[in-house]
Amino acid sequence: MKVSGAAVCAADAVMLWYSHVNRYNPGNSRNPVWRSVLHDCGRAVCMRLTHALEKNSMEYVISVLLSGISVGGQYALIAIGYTLVYGILRLINFAHGDVFMVAGLMGIYFTAVMPITLSIPLVILVTVALGFTIERVAYKPLRDAPRMSVMISAIGVSYLLQNSATYITGGQPMTYPTIPFLASTIKVFGTHTKWVVILTPLLVLLLVFLLTQLIDRTKIGMAMRAVSKDFETSRLMGIKINSVISMTFIIGSALAAVGSVLFFTNYPAITPMAGAMPGLKAFVAAVFGGIGSIPGAVIGAFLIGICETIIKGLPSSWDVSVFSDAFTFALLIVILILKPQGLFGEAATDKV
Repeated sequence: MKVSGAAVCAADAVMLWYSHVNRYNPGNSRNPVWRSVLHDCGRAVCMRLTHALEKNSMEYVISVLLSGISVGGQYALIAIGYTLVYGILRLINFAHGDVFMVAGLMGIYFTAVMPITLSIPLVILVTVALGFTIERVAYKPLRDAPRMSVMISAIGVSYLLQNSATYITGGQPMTYPTIPFLASTIKVFGTHTKWVVILTPLLVLLLVFLLTQLIDRTKIGMAMRAVSKDFETSRLMGIKINSVISMTFIIGSALAAVGSVLFFTNYPAITPMAGAMPGLKAFVAAVFGGIGSIPGAVIGAFLIGICETIIKGLPSSWDVSVFSDAFTFALLIVILILKPQGLFGEAATDKV
């Protein structure tokens, strides 16, 4: 175990303390011999801890951080979809996590009949088409309906995707195909890890950069910012609202498809419910960073991924890894109490 060095260190310190006490029996802490005892005990503790860190813990810390950053990056790709849709429609797209799951299942079926170099791009394209279809069929007819109606429609789409996946797969876990390059291992600072762990944060940062450039420097990006700022005024000014919303779902679905490739390479078991927990955690990340803020969603996802991995990596004797999911939602409660708009969100203002 990684804590064995610390345990031996504590045992040595206690034994040394007892030997000194039995020999000298000092009367108080001002006795020079007592100070010698503390000094010797301190040296024993420091030497053992240093040895444990040098031998085990640094590799362990690097492994945990790499895994946490990788998982956080995968959550970030899902969280961006939540925050984009909410920024424009003020809608929580509860079906987004299930779109992520469907992308994983399509990766299994497509790879079974064609080379992986063709199946992955096809998965992204079909996932984009699925996101576009969901928006047109389930959300567009309710554009002027109360917000609660749209939310119920989103929940209905979520259950439809889950039940369809259960019907097709029989509800049995399926194994995601191995992508040779992503699944191969590399040694980083003495720690063996998969290439997907290294490439995920880099790919996330690249995609976020391209997305911010799209939003800041293109015509459709300007329209997205305008609709996000004032939906009704943008419609009156002639902006094609439906096109902007469709583009938002297309971008979010494409990122979810990329996230599914990275996530299921690390966690290859896929069930019809496989998108529920990653989707919820991505939603928490979006709220944590300030829903509607892309940088906030990304930073929130990285923080949640790192914290979750640290909790799972604690010594098994502590028996706290079972609370890794609970920690995510407890963190959400704390953030909502202390800063309801999230870390980077803007405080809501009522127009009069």
